Amino acid sequence: MFLNTLTPKFYVALTGTSSLISGLILIFEWWYFRKYGTSFIEQVSVSHLRPLLGGVDSSSPSSSSTSNGEADSSRQSVSECKVWRNPLNLFRGAEYNRYTWVTGREPLTYYDMNLSAQDHQTFFTCDSDHLRPADAIMQKAWRERNPQARISAAHEALELEDCATAYILLAEEEATTIMEAERLFKQALKAGEGCYRRSQQLQHHGTQYEAQHRRDTNVLVYIKRRLAMCSRKLGRTREAVKMMRDLCVFQLMKEFPLLSMFNIHENLLESLLELQNYADVQAVLAKYDDISLPKSATICYTAALLKARAVSDKFSPEAASRRGLSTAEMNAVEAIHRAVEFNPHVPKYLLEMKSLILPPEHILKRGDSEAIAYAFFHLQHWKRIEGALNLLHCTWEGTFRMIPYPLEKGHLFYPYPICTETADRELLPMFHEVSVYPKKELPFFILFTAGLCSFTAMLALLTHQFPELMGVFAKAFLSTLFAPLNFIMEKVESILPSSLWHQLTRI
Repeated sequence: MFLNTLTPKFYVALTGTSSLISGLILIFEWWYFRKYGTSFIEQVSVSHLRPLLGGVDSSSPSSSSTSNGEADSSRQSVSECKVWRNPLNLFRGAEYNRYTWVTGREPLTYYDMNLSAQDHQTFFTCDSDHLRPADAIMQKAWRERNPQARISAAHEALELEDCATAYILLAEEEATTIMEAERLFKQALKAGEGCYRRSQQLQHHGTQYEAQHRRDTNVLVYIKRRLAMCSRKLGRTREAVKMMRDLCVFQLMKEFPLLSMFNIHENLLESLLELQNYADVQAVLAKYDDISLPKSATICYTAALLKARAVSDKFSPEAASRRGLSTAEMNAVEAIHRAVEFNPHVPKYLLEMKSLILPPEHILKRGDSEAIAYAFFHLQHWKRIEGALNLLHCTWEGTFRMIPYPLEKGHLFYPYPICTETADRELLPMFHEVSVYPKKELPFFILFTAGLCSFTAMLALLTHQFPELMGVFAKAFLSTLFAPLNFIMEKVESILPSSLWHQLTRI
């Protein structure tokens, strides 16, 4: 009788209200997922409902140790999200600007260039710059946002005296070819060596002279490193290797913390790979691939490349599946898994599954920006070794079976930091599709509420358009739904005595 008294308006109101509520839940879930990367309903279920149901014992000592481990991991993740200067960054005038002239696209973001401006002020300025007019001008030039204003200030400083930092700025931003940049860097080297010798003699006369000597050391190392990179780009690789070796020795002799930021050993590794001098590459890795030193994609993937080189030319996945992996092949596969765990974005660029762009001036370790910077310079070295890319193609995805929850627990490294996507979007240009790891899949509750909202909205529309027909369908559906219950009730009535059934109904 209750079902027969319901009018079509009731069904329209019921389905419309259900559609509205599920739609609001869907919008909130989608917003929360886009902002925090997780489902609100799932988070509430795991955080609040599971403890009430006895799923987690908060008083156990293991939980406290786990929380301590998670705190350590979170602190490590914060440190790993630090942005580093790209050791192989290109020249703005001779390379980045040429790309802009040809394509009309800006390869560098404002955030990236702003970080470079801060680096230049740290490397090339000190508190005593006001004592020398040219340095005072350059101190303002490094803070200038307009490129033409910076170049004009550098020329103004050179009119006063031979200023090493002014030559650096012109070589980086005004020179349109590598040869022109090299010529300017050689002039900067001559001026920088003179300043370095003078400040070296006075460094112990006070904190002001010590700061000036530290600045002159940074300038000299920067100039020599860029000159080595010019030699590498112009094909004089052996000359570049010699200069980089000298810089590595100089860096070990000096105890200035800023010198370690240049990561000159990564430039050296790339140049040695170009010479195919794999024994020296292994020697450099033995020194820098240490557990106490910070890792990078260059370190991990170069180590994997050397181990893959020993077996890649004869590697066959069919043969390996039949006879199993040899010790050398197992070492190569483990090295690849280690590299992929450190930076899972690199293989897609090495295997040319994703297009490369010009690398930024700063990179985020374990992020997409570091993967681009590594693959941009090292793809040719992987192609040069026969079978290396084939071995990488066959084995790299096996890494993810060892780390099913990379954001929570790693295998050889700390859990993958969750901040990489945000930082990479700031470092990489808008036209590049940032690689995201792990892939964020839509939570079940978003899909469920989307389906529920769509279904109830469709029911409301059909009930409004065809009220009588939908009423018939609703009654038929409800009668079909309750048919098994009615059948059971009839069976119970036939089995039980009528007097007992009468007493039960009265109760």
